[in-house]
Amino acid sequence: MYYVNREQITIRLGVIPEVAEALRQLCANWDGSLIQGMAQERAIHLGIEAVTDVGSYLIDGFIMRDASSYEDLVTIIAGEQVFPESLSEPLLELVKLRRPLVQDYYEWEREALHPLAAALPDILTAFKEAVEAYLLRELGE
Repeated sequence: MYYVNREQITIRLGVIPEVAEALRQLCANWDGSLIQGMAQERAIHLGIEAVTDVGSYLIDGFIMRDASSYEDLVTIIAGEQVFPESLSEPLLELVKLRRPLVQDYYEWEREALHPLAAALPDILTAFKEAVEAYLLRELGE
């Protein structure tokens, strides 16, 4: 029997619509200002954290192979068919941004709209829906 912390997964998935909307608004109104640059950083960072937190809960709950990195985490849940294969590459690209955002933040180009920002709302929404479907498939209600 698995113990999957659905409550914590649900809480983290619940952040995704807000992050997606923030990114949509930023992309639609981008002016390269410091405030928008910082908001973009935070929205991308929250997207990364939501994906990696949910992935960690899935790996722990379903007793999947331990992840050695954030990229490995995405690879593991992709291998378990938590989400469609088409999301693997964009999610890997997303989690690879964690280091620049968290450790090399002083080098981040705040005045430029990140190339992934426009696609992220759809990527994150698809991830959320896929995880919810996976949980239903594996655990039922």
